[in-house]
Amino acid sequence: MEKTEYSIFETQLTVRPDDIDMFQHVHNSKYFDYVLAARYEQMEKFYKMPMEDFLKSGYGWVVRTAMVDFKRPLLLGDVLKIRTGILTINEKGCRVQFEIEAVRTGKIASDGYFDYVLIDTNTGRGCKVSADMIKAYSI
Repeated sequence: MEKTEYSIFETQLTVRPDDIDMFQHVHNSKYFDYVLAARYEQMEKFYKMPMEDFLKSGYGWVVRTAMVDFKRPLLLGDVLKIRTGILTINEKGCRVQFEIEAVRTGKIASDGYFDYVLIDTNTGRGCKVSADMIKAYSI
């Protein structure tokens, strides 16, 4: 992962049978699910800002851009370490970087980033990330 001034957090998941495609490895769409599941857990555990509370405040994060570099296949039963962290954050949004490591091999199976924009859930329109939000995520 790129060096960043922000914290990197780790979540562990296991590949399930319904994650597997016809080639007997994890379908590419599941990598997105793994990262989003990790961020969901990390919002509560590390940022102390559960997604439910964030949504109650009238805001939500929407993926604008996703870049995934698939390096090695993941297989049924693989235990994964999903590391994520904010790379940049400002009033326009944030970039969250990630990497997924297969514990079985100790190698990175994929890495990349998601660019998020903040929306007002009442209007569905984009809005500025406040200084307080930036501070909350800047750990």
